[in-house]
Amino acid sequence: MFESLELAPADPILGLNEAYQQDTNPQKINLSVGVFTDESGVTPILATVKQAEARLVDQERTKSYLPIAGSPRYDSLVQELLLGAGHAAVTEQRLATIQTPGGTGTLRVAADFIKRNYPQAAIWCSKPTWANHPKIFAAAGVPVHEYAYLDSDARYLDFDAMTESLRKIPAGHVVLLHSCCHNPSGIDPTPEQWQVLATLLCERGVLPLLDFAYQGFGDGLEPDAVAVRTIVDHVDEFLVASSFSKNFGLYRERVGALSAVAANNSTAQKVLSNLKVCVRTNYSNPPAHGAAIVETILGDAELRTAWEQEVAAMRERINQM
Repeated sequence: MFESLELAPADPILGLNEAYQQDTNPQKINLSVGVFTDESGVTPILATVKQAEARLVDQERTKSYLPIAGSPRYDSLVQELLLGAGHAAVTEQRLATIQTPGGTGTLRVAADFIKRNYPQAAIWCSKPTWANHPKIFAAAGVPVHEYAYLDSDARYLDFDAMTESLRKIPAGHVVLLHSCCHNPSGIDPTPEQWQVLATLLCERGVLPLLDFAYQGFGDGLEPDAVAVRTIVDHVDEFLVASSFSKNFGLYRERVGALSAVAANNSTAQKVLSNLKVCVRTNYSNPPAHGAAIVETILGDAELRTAWEQEVAAMRERINQM
């Protein structure tokens, strides 16, 4: 059976990164993989991450399985980071969150959830979008379409074309949005435009899926949450795919979360139960270490303050570069 296989093409992003590693030019610059590096070209381990890991090594007492949805404390802290402390969606228990293995793993769980429960739904991605977005959803059997985003010269957001395109998407389909730091363009809607988009998405009866991979790398942890916090005020149901590869520097630890906002607690529990089925038949339950680091930092006031300062320093270097 194996003899009939053809050599699969290399991933265009990771393949380019391999070519970079082999290039001997001392002036080479890597613009392929979205990984933060310091002045020496190294992706550093944050000081707060090292402190959290030291605590975990000292305090950890078991390597037993986590629940299917992951650590409840982690899930709660992710919700607070998304919406802020005390948000009504949290207090009313309309927000269900599961711990997932990285941003890509999060999106795959979302794709499986969509395919399993809404087999007629297609997903609509911005033109352009992250190269792996269409592949993830196509691999799960979800049809992929595009909506307008940039102008013809790819120099600015063509908001009129974007809204016109979104108005044509059938109700019951899924719209993938970049919460901040649009990948690959870096061009985001303004807060005022997010207000318009939130109203439009509600009117169209589509399911928004926000990919939130860069919180803190745009304008700051709070400003970068404007899309999520605007849409939650207008739309009863949507999904958020969180990744902590970037803002915690935990790329290889694969730390993410998938959150679902519903109209009420009963519906949120139904969504959660179906997400658990998708997880159980995929990777069963999430890895612990990376999420435990995030949980330790977000759950400790002193560590969180220091982490926020580290995120600000990374953001300032990105802006300078």
